[in-house]
Amino acid sequence: MFNTRVKIKSLLADYTIGQEVTLMGWVRTFRNNQFIALNDGSTNNNMQVVVELGLLDDATLKRITTGAAIKVTGTVVESLGKGQKIEVKANTLVILGDSDAEKYPLQPKKHSLEFLREIAHLRFRTNTFGAVFRVRHSLAFAIHKFFNDKGFLYMHTPIITASDAEGAGEMFRVTTLDLEKLPKDEKGQIDFKEDFFGRSSNLTVSGQLEGELAATAFGDIYTFGPTFRAENSNTTRHLAEFWMVEPEMAFHDLEDNMNLAEEFIKYIIRYALEHNREDLEFLDARLKEEEKSLPQDKRSEMGLLEKLDFVVNNNFERVTYTEAIDILLQSPAYKKKKFQYDVKWGIDMQSEHERYLVEKHFKKPVIVTNYPKDIKAFYMRMNDDGKTVAAMDILAPGIGEIVGGSQREERLDVLQSRMAEMHVPSEDLWWYLDTRRFGSIPHAGFGLGFERMVLFVTGMTNIRDVIAFPRTPKSAEF
Repeated sequence: MFNTRVKIKSLLADYTIGQEVTLMGWVRTFRNNQFIALNDGSTNNNMQVVVELGLLDDATLKRITTGAAIKVTGTVVESLGKGQKIEVKANTLVILGDSDAEKYPLQPKKHSLEFLREIAHLRFRTNTFGAVFRVRHSLAFAIHKFFNDKGFLYMHTPIITASDAEGAGEMFRVTTLDLEKLPKDEKGQIDFKEDFFGRSSNLTVSGQLEGELAATAFGDIYTFGPTFRAENSNTTRHLAEFWMVEPEMAFHDLEDNMNLAEEFIKYIIRYALEHNREDLEFLDARLKEEEKSLPQDKRSEMGLLEKLDFVVNNNFERVTYTEAIDILLQSPAYKKKKFQYDVKWGIDMQSEHERYLVEKHFKKPVIVTNYPKDIKAFYMRMNDDGKTVAAMDILAPGIGEIVGGSQREERLDVLQSRMAEMHVPSEDLWWYLDTRRFGSIPHAGFGLGFERMVLFVTGMTNIRDVIAFPRTPKSAEF
């Protein structure tokens, strides 16, 4: 029976000297034909299993190699070794899965993150990725708990869609057409009436528009699922496939939206701090070690745990876009021409601008509001000045934008005018416009890039290291 096993994390938290336990896991190291460091993924802590000389035959001993899976039944005893209170004295040991020590790529030594990306199918077995993905799990669970406790309805919005919610056109097409013999219409263009859905379709870039439909019936809803951008961005902050959290709330304005987003971020960070302290302590120490080789001005001003505690315990700074641009124009970095990109009213702020505001000027997360309408999506509510929209972005240290949201445009005539101005075909979004025809209400919402949140909480520096199997330009391995 496999379900009689005890997980190492549970055993370390609650044990009795002399109790008999069954452990199963993978061998990290095997020393002196006697001491096995066993890990089962429940924690970064290994359990030392002691195999008395003579218990196993030579053939079995040779099979206890790094990476091998074993089942051990033994007795919990006090440990004489340093750094561990208990160990398990083996009574029986069974090899569940062999591992060829000479071919196994994860030898007990330090590996670079670049190398581990090449063996992403095995990198979960390292301490770093064990910690990252346990934290990722907790954050995902906390997201559902936060919204559930507030009475939100969880909506599953479509993965395949015919709309481009962002209007950016960076979409992956979905088709069953024979690419060697594409059907053409009388104008010589691809005839999508012959396709599976009878029209051009793509992988979703956002569940927001469909989420708004649900919010006009249920009041408060959220989506949490995969989204896709065919954006050729080979950076440490971009993925072609990533997960988004997108709440939509009826009877909310921009201020309500900001308040909820700040409360939400603090809640899920606090949850990770409470439930993954051990993993975060490991990642905190790892970050300090990694930054030792960097010049002083490139190192984080706060340790990881210190940063997370600071975010949870302090109010986010709130400034308008116009105020943010003025701060940048007055900054030493701008005056000394240290910005790669120009600064002026109307620009879509680059990561370097966002990070300056967060890391150098305010030294805390910042919510920027009321962006120029020309750089924001058609569905954002027009402000009375006719130049800006009721948008808000939350900027975080080390990353830049982590949340983007807005009060949505609930006035049918204004929304139609904006769609025409931005060349968004209203006939394709007739269903969206119907929500403004039948009982339109003030409403708002935001989107949080889940991987960027995981990046922030774990202190990792490349977004490819916080998702199991990263999808990036020219890369769809595993």
